[in-house]
Amino acid sequence: MDWPNQPEHITLVITHQVLAGRQPDYERWLNVIMPEAARYPGHLGVNVLRPVHGELTWTILIRFDNMDNLWRWLQSDDRKARIAELPSMLSGQEHIEMRPGAAFWFTPETLTHRSPPRWKQFLVTLAVIFPSTNLVPWFWSTLLPGLKGTLQGHLLNDASVVALVVWLWMPAITRLLKNWLSPTAKPGEKS
Repeated sequence: MDWPNQPEHITLVITHQVLAGRQPDYERWLNVIMPEAARYPGHLGVNVLRPVHGELTWTILIRFDNMDNLWRWLQSDDRKARIAELPSMLSGQEHIEMRPGAAFWFTPETLTHRSPPRWKQFLVTLAVIFPSTNLVPWFWSTLLPGLKGTLQGHLLNDASVVALVVWLWMPAITRLLKNWLSPTAKPGEKS
């Protein structure tokens, strides 16, 4: 399958409403399916957003390098076998969304969590980008002074900043600040 104009990567957002008392079984299930997904070509990582405050909604973010590789995982016999185990653990169907590119760093909107306001997304992104774009060039120019100001030096700096932001800083910061970014909605409150 050929997908035109593919983004640099794609994030599969899976939401599961786990039955009360089945959380330990669900954790064991995750510990089996996550390493299986990681063995597939193009797998870039996974984040699990566990419920807080007694909620039962779990959100799993799985990143692949392109739609073709994500599709191979979605249609795989490994995944189908694991999905067949889910009905006894969930109170409903799994909800799946696909989000292209690096834009999906923030917790998705659910019935109990609002999407973060844009100003909070701006502050978190700035707090990650600003130090990265200042420290990374300093680091590489100290380690490899001959590359400073060259095209190769800019490529090394940009690649380092993007890698740090996508795979380290944003997942860590959004996990750390998830309650500030998306506070629990009160019943009847509109997002």
